[in-house]
Amino acid sequence: MLLWGLGQPTAHRNNALVRQAAHSFELDACGRRLSLLQSPSSMSTPGVTGAVVWDSGVVLAKFLEHAVDSQQLLLRDARAVDLGSGCGLVGCVAALLGAQVVLTDLPDRLKLLRKNVNLNVDDPHVPGSARVTELVWGDDPHHELLRQPLPDFVLGSDVIYNEEAVDDLLLTLNQFSGQHTTILLAGELRNDAVLECFLEAAMEDFLIACIEQDQWHPEFRSNRVALFILVKKPGRASTDQD
Repeated sequence: MLLWGLGQPTAHRNNALVRQAAHSFELDACGRRLSLLQSPSSMSTPGVTGAVVWDSGVVLAKFLEHAVDSQQLLLRDARAVDLGSGCGLVGCVAALLGAQVVLTDLPDRLKLLRKNVNLNVDDPHVPGSARVTELVWGDDPHHELLRQPLPDFVLGSDVIYNEEAVDDLLLTLNQFSGQHTTILLAGELRNDAVLECFLEAAMEDFLIACIEQDQWHPEFRSNRVALFILVKKPGRASTDQD
């Protein structure tokens, strides 16, 4: 009953923070109104989840804003990689908070992602930056991002969604993290088996904690979402390029 231990998810309505049937999603963040294009018709394609915004993305984005505003987190000039960016909400907010963000997703998701980055972050007044690149999870030691210093932050919302993807996700988390890297993941609480599979496997290389809701943005909380922070165990940073 892991999900119930994390917060009785059925006590909150599913997709309470988003409107997935709409062709755009708007959210006030970082002193401006973000407008993200969505493609609800794409959700009928098997395996496609990144065409709309999910509650976990809203929770993580607003957590970042709240943590920076309350000086729990410093993102200005930090290097960040956003995994499975989807519509780009989390990565765009990180850039608005001053991070140098690379938003990543599968090749067929990049067109919508680039549109949303251009709509919301292509502005000389934005303190950070954002760019988009393809990233297929798994063991890819030659990826362009691995030729650069490892990021200070790895971000991901709704990236723990089936057991088949867990191994590739963990390979990518290992490749893109060093001793200095903080990983922040937001997950929709849907399936005990998938979450347990991920956490059990991740504990081999990472120290993991659940971020309590009293540290989230007070207006953007849901018992259907969990926030996790991961850092690499000492001596496990075999790909560290600090």
